[in-house]
Amino acid sequence: MLAFSHTHYAAAELTLPEQLIGASQGFLEVTVQDYLERSEIQARQEIQINRLDPRLQLALCDEDLTTSLESPAQPVGRVTVKVSCEGATPWTVFVPAQVKLYRKVVIAIRPLKRDTTLGEMDVALVERDVGLLTQGYMTDMGQVLGTRLTRGVMTDQVLAPVTIEQAKAIRKKDQVVISARKGGINVRMPGEALSDGVIGEQIRIRNLSSQRVIRARVVGPGQVDVQM
Repeated sequence: MLAFSHTHYAAAELTLPEQLIGASQGFLEVTVQDYLERSEIQARQEIQINRLDPRLQLALCDEDLTTSLESPAQPVGRVTVKVSCEGATPWTVFVPAQVKLYRKVVIAIRPLKRDTTLGEMDVALVERDVGLLTQGYMTDMGQVLGTRLTRGVMTDQVLAPVTIEQAKAIRKKDQVVISARKGGINVRMPGEALSDGVIGEQIRIRNLSSQRVIRARVVGPGQVDVQM
């Protein structure tokens, strides 16, 4: 009986691991939600506090525990929460945790070779933990459809911005139609592309009627526009 009372008394004089876990969990829930709202991100979150050293002994705090994010700058992935007591017996402990943010991202649904122009049969939106996606990711099919792969990808691979580029609407030596506008007049003439180009890009075009080389904006496959 005396041994039990002594143990109970000793425990009462310590800050229990459950208190540290609870403080860290509550802090991260609020911090992550605030981050999602500020970033205008729709995501499902999971927070896991890592196991604490059972030998840890911290004096019972006579004030509310204070918490802050020690690292990294944003509460995503592996994080560390700083928990402190600023009372009569001050102490600080660092609590490791894992924050998982699940978003629907674009993945390849089959193996694809480099230079493949992506279509609806090539990609899908699937939920993934974006904290693990260090190269980035895309959440809108419109970001990838019609683009070209810069490297081969495997089934279920998340497509990062570095894996795609805008598909060439015009290739060097393509025959194109030049649309020249001046006021309300629109003149069309044949041309030849002197370089590749994506939609919105300005490239060099040879006017086959005059043999002059001009710069024109790519507006579609085989179509360029020039302002007079």
